Amino acid sequence: MDVVALGESMVAFLPTRPGRLADVPSFDRAVGGAESNVACALAAAGHRARWVSRVGADGFGDHLVETIGGYGVDVASVRRDPARPTGVYFRTAGDRAADDHEVAYYRAGSAASAMAPENVDPAALRATRVLHLTGITAALSADCLELLRTLTAPRAGRPLVSFDVNHRPGLWRDGAGAHVLLELARGADLVFVGEDEAARLWGLDGPDDIRMALPAPEVLVVKQGGAGATVYDKGTVAFVPAPDVDVVAAVGAGDAFAAGFLSATLRGLPVRDRLRHGHLMAAAALTVAGDLALPPTRHPATAPHGAAAPRPSWTDHADRLATLDEEAWRRLRLGPGWTHADQAPEEAGTP
Repeated sequence: MDVVALGESMVAFLPTRPGRLADVPSFDRAVGGAESNVACALAAAGHRARWVSRVGADGFGDHLVETIGGYGVDVASVRRDPARPTGVYFRTAGDRAADDHEVAYYRAGSAASAMAPENVDPAALRATRVLHLTGITAALSADCLELLRTLTAPRAGRPLVSFDVNHRPGLWRDGAGAHVLLELARGADLVFVGEDEAARLWGLDGPDDIRMALPAPEVLVVKQGGAGATVYDKGTVAFVPAPDVDVVAAVGAGDAFAAGFLSATLRGLPVRDRLRHGHLMAAAALTVAGDLALPPTRHPATAPHGAAAPRPSWTDHADRLATLDEEAWRRLRLGPGWTHADQAPEEAGTP
């Protein structure tokens, strides 16, 4: 595999109209899960991705496995738990940052919360170039935390460990997450963290302070919201502004950013282009209503007649945008539908 993502996914119920949960009469069903979001985006972009988790032996578990597998993700290592249910949640239609936003989780005692070092297939986690984890899993149970500590512990031959801090305050009691998430981040090779997260969790002020607190990861990506993102990669420090985006829904952008950055990393692109691909994948998520969006159009290189298809050396819409000169990148504005390369530039919102 190129990437293995481990973590809980839930069935998400999205309201058919705005309003309080108490007032919404019906919901549409979708899939929600930070790690599976990353796996789906990478698989849709042409990478070999696997999702490792546990779901209940129920219809909701069937829906998760079938839907995520439908993106091209390998789901063979997802275990069924006959004693615990698949987690579900309901949310309102507004922005997560809004004061009136509501989320109702029904995940306590879920199948995924029973993940532990002894019941997750270690071979499925080792056979990959990148192992992607998030701080959400660590908050689910003591067993899940022990699993993440095992996976982020130094050991010979481990894949590159990618860790998205992904702090969810509602999952942690008494502020316990601050110490745990710092510990796990320090054990990873590549870390994603929001500047606002680091301030809230650790009282750190700005990217340089965050790097001082996290000197061990070889690569540190500090997400700075609509302003852009800063990467520390060995001795290189680079900031890339985010393009202007006509936001439809501010959900799933962080997972999409991680997927874009990881995709570019797997392809060996330079630091600047890794950040730009992160911004572009995030823009793909921001310009649709749900958590998941297909990445910008990609077309793999073709093989000679009768030959096996090569691993794609992608030449595509996202690559074209990622290599714009600095002035053109600063002028870039992306709106709904921009990911379709066959759209006219004025429709796609590109220069």
